[in-house]
Amino acid sequence: MESNTQAGKIYDLASLYAQFQTLSDSRKPRGLRYSLALILLLMVLAKMCGESHPSGIAEWVAHRSERLAELLQLKRKSMPHHSTYRRILAEVVNVEELEQMSSRYLSGKKHYGKQVLVVIDGKVLRGTLDEEQQGTYLLAAYLPSEGIVLMEVAMEGKGSEIPAATKLLKSIDLRDKIVMGDALHTQRAASLQIVVSGGDYIWFAKGNQSQMEEDIRLWFEPDVPLIPGMGCPPKDFETAQKTNKGHGRLETRTLTVSSQLQDFLDWPYLAQVFKLERRCVSLKTGECRQQVVYGFTSLSRDEIAPDQLLEKIRSYWGIENGLHYRRDVTLREDYTLMTKPNAGHVMACLNNLILGILLPKMKYRSLPAARRFFNAHPTEALRLILRL
Repeated sequence: MESNTQAGKIYDLASLYAQFQTLSDSRKPRGLRYSLALILLLMVLAKMCGESHPSGIAEWVAHRSERLAELLQLKRKSMPHHSTYRRILAEVVNVEELEQMSSRYLSGKKHYGKQVLVVIDGKVLRGTLDEEQQGTYLLAAYLPSEGIVLMEVAMEGKGSEIPAATKLLKSIDLRDKIVMGDALHTQRAASLQIVVSGGDYIWFAKGNQSQMEEDIRLWFEPDVPLIPGMGCPPKDFETAQKTNKGHGRLETRTLTVSSQLQDFLDWPYLAQVFKLERRCVSLKTGECRQQVVYGFTSLSRDEIAPDQLLEKIRSYWGIENGLHYRRDVTLREDYTLMTKPNAGHVMACLNNLILGILLPKMKYRSLPAARRFFNAHPTEALRLILRL
């Protein structure tokens, strides 16, 4: 393990703390009490141990000042005031630089194989909204199988996801990736960008591509012979089905695919179309809900079997619980007031880092359980950040 022993400090050069040291600091050196890397380290450490707000972070760190000064071999035992954390978030950190650093760090922790699913989805940071609903809107590239965010970019506002998606896709390596998003991202330009960059896409056809949706729907309708008594041309339909029981309901998903429309539909690199039927039955009341959605993909039948495609689509729906719920509820992202635009984005990036550190090798029952453990054993959290 490589280490840095300058000024008596020992840490792995591949650690998160070492990565923080590569960030530029816009403050003037004269009179500087705390380095940017130290402040970010303390924030991540306190958040891993259960704190969410700058004031709570400051208090948590202050209560452990002597122990932290000893562990980090700091000359000064006093710790930053909560206003310092807020000023760093709002004025000092270059958020694009932090996003790039975070992406390098998290991508380096795992080796991703072929056909890795990347979900793109937008989110508003509710703690940044004013009375006119102006605030910070972010678009993330998320790996549901790993539980980490590869990259997140800011949007100009609600409804501006399409241009933001172009920027987001340019910032990540799309080779051997499968990109999915909601129907808003079903765009020809995005499809071209993904495939030309070495990836594939899975899109849903809904309102913004109404003609595509109608064409696919009609293809999966029962055939009616043009001439009575005559048969219809055979179709290459293949079906996969999966039933899951949980949360008080029984859900059955049935996916039917076809490769016969690739020359008929005018869409770049389209290889298959699909019909997804979802049937959900409440085990308590017996109430049944059904939904049918249509979509298409650049992946051929040889590249992805129907059962594999069904699993990819099911993984896509996991972003709400896998990412948004953890950030909003566990890490209290939407309840942390951040009136300065940069502050909310930086805090979101730090939350993504924490999820990326803890989730891939989760040794605890849940993320809240992990935070409770680290609150009781902060030295273990520090070791994880410094990789000692």
